[in-house]
Amino acid sequence: MKALLNRARTFRARADFDSGEYRKLAEGQYPEVLFITCSDSRVIPALITGARPGEIFELRNAGNIVPPHGRPGASGEAATIEYALEVLGVQDIVVCGHSHCGAMGALKSGDDLSALPGVDAWLHIARPELAPVLESAPDDPSLPEVSQGNVVNQLTALRSYPVVRRRLDAGRLRLHGWYYEIDTGFVHELGDDGAFRVHAA
Repeated sequence: MKALLNRARTFRARADFDSGEYRKLAEGQYPEVLFITCSDSRVIPALITGARPGEIFELRNAGNIVPPHGRPGASGEAATIEYALEVLGVQDIVVCGHSHCGAMGALKSGDDLSALPGVDAWLHIARPELAPVLESAPDDPSLPEVSQGNVVNQLTALRSYPVVRRRLDAGRLRLHGWYYEIDTGFVHELGDDGAFRVHAA
């Protein structure tokens, strides 16, 4: 924590505020994409994409889960999706899963999460739709089939939001599925045929 605090205290000196790039951010944000990914500390959207401040609007939670539209109660996920589309006008949404995901691992292994009731309730959102993959996927610690299946399911959940459907129907929104390999740095993209592939640089 001390190292993080020291870097925070010296951020102003390390960043080039004199160029005006950072000061301009105070005038407003105009991100190009809503990036939905896991809260895993090893997954850093700006590092993966090379994005500059202001280019990515992030939504992060355990397992990059998108609750289906209409669930009772307030939802930070629903609010973020709504704001990104209706206020910020983003035209692309990426759902990015990753290898070695703890949330997907807990679902795959059927861990007893009674000591973590909040985690258990959260993962329950993804469990029913992911059940076929959980049963058929091999016991691979990187969990590619499970994480990729989860990405596909969360894209389906996104389409349950009226604001998403309206923009898709009008040709004003594109959805993207990604799978990031922590140990290799490869980003696999979901194709129209339902397969994830690494695109050549």
